[in-house]
Amino acid sequence: MSRNSNNLESRLWDAADELRANSSLTAAEYSTPVLGLIFLRYADYRFTQAEKELAGTASGRRTVGKVDYQARGVLYLPETARFSRLVQLPESENIGRAINEAMKAIEEENSDLRGVLPKTYNRLGNDTLVDLLRILEAIPEGIDGDRLGKIYEYFLGNFAMQEGRGGGEFFTPTPIVRLIVEIIQPFHGRILDPACGSGGMFVQSARFVEEHQKRPSHEISIHGQESKTGTVRLCKMNLAVHGLAGDVRRANSYYQDLHSSVGRFDFVMANPPFNVNRVDKERLAGDQRFPFGLPRADNANYLWIQLFYSALNDTGRAGFVMANSAADARASEMEIRQKLIEDRAVDVVVSVGPNFFYTVTLPCTLWFLDRGKKGTEREDTVLFLDARHIYRQIDRAHREFTPAQIEFLANIVRLYRGEEPELSRGSKELFAKHFGDVPKWYADVPGLCKVARVTDIEAQDWSLNPGRYVGVAERDAEAFDFEERFQQLGEQLAVLGAEARELEDLIAAHTASLMERMRQ
Repeated sequence: MSRNSNNLESRLWDAADELRANSSLTAAEYSTPVLGLIFLRYADYRFTQAEKELAGTASGRRTVGKVDYQARGVLYLPETARFSRLVQLPESENIGRAINEAMKAIEEENSDLRGVLPKTYNRLGNDTLVDLLRILEAIPEGIDGDRLGKIYEYFLGNFAMQEGRGGGEFFTPTPIVRLIVEIIQPFHGRILDPACGSGGMFVQSARFVEEHQKRPSHEISIHGQESKTGTVRLCKMNLAVHGLAGDVRRANSYYQDLHSSVGRFDFVMANPPFNVNRVDKERLAGDQRFPFGLPRADNANYLWIQLFYSALNDTGRAGFVMANSAADARASEMEIRQKLIEDRAVDVVVSVGPNFFYTVTLPCTLWFLDRGKKGTEREDTVLFLDARHIYRQIDRAHREFTPAQIEFLANIVRLYRGEEPELSRGSKELFAKHFGDVPKWYADVPGLCKVARVTDIEAQDWSLNPGRYVGVAERDAEAFDFEERFQQLGEQLAVLGAEARELEDLIAAHTASLMERMRQ
């Protein structure tokens, strides 16, 4: 998360986080109630705006009611649930109980939120709640709903960073999500995320649609699955904060397909858990979602990849985060990867450097499938992008993509597809650096991007590791920067060490599984 002290989001965060630091609450205990209050602040803003608009439509014959607000896509708030009322309560009141009652009242009036909103405010204490309400009251009156949504996202991301590994279960850094969305371009259709966390893929898809002058509610429909009840609630609250609605259900996506997904979706986006073991494959036998067979390895990466592939319709696109190791996995996993490539479904693969995620320092790979590229000039090719050296350093341990970098990477894909690049976010400078100018058509750039044919990939044992194809950028001897090179080598050493530990864990898990089978 960016830490610009002049930024409204960061100033609000700093104030709220100071309260937590001076309390006995953990980030996990504090996060959901705070996000609930931001949700309430947003709901009150939207309700107030609609109230003003509807005041001019009321007449002696008819009074304005709940249906009128819902027709505008606005949550109906009874008087007990108004943020303005809660702020004005005297400090002698039981503030926690009042907020709990407000959340219950919202759920009673809005069935989509039944059982979703937090009701544990009595645990925070009156003083903390009074201060929180005052912090959020300081959000300017003239602020628009989109900015309130961004405040929610900012808090969500910062809580994820504080919670470390636990936070990674519900939050994917927005720049990664944004790059996925920009590449698959979900202009219109049905979207599925079977590991949806707090719903970031849906929110960024809606924002993409809005930026292209369309209404998300008219263009996309949202469908998700998530295994943890608390995270499902976070997702539904996040959607509501952004004025969105969707069909998000609690389910274990390995064994449950509550959306009957096979062949139904125009877009699939996800950040699944990496290298999960002990999935019961006997329960998956004959499941249509795994058309290329079940991997023999005790690793779920190629189960997830097939879940994404099988959910797409004949023109569908998918974009997802995947462990680097999946690109070169051998044996049965390589056989599945070969079938996927021979089916002409793999379209783009992007290498992302380390420290983009809050849970692991390891780099990752973004995979993009396109079942609609058959019959096009791209049918027998895959675009490989090496983005490991494209980033902005946030702090010592975290990196992100800037809007210009996201636009630049997505524009390379657009050129590869024969589309016009978009230049509204400052990517011209990056084009000048890497291409000399904004090109009219795609061209390979050593160290950055390379289009490989399926025959080239076959010669590389069906590897989808961009490093095998992209090569190394040429550099003048005079341009050598010792400090930069030393830092790169240090990063590579850290990555190799982390990968070695990951492999040790996998070997230990496989050994334990083998010994258990031998004892039976």
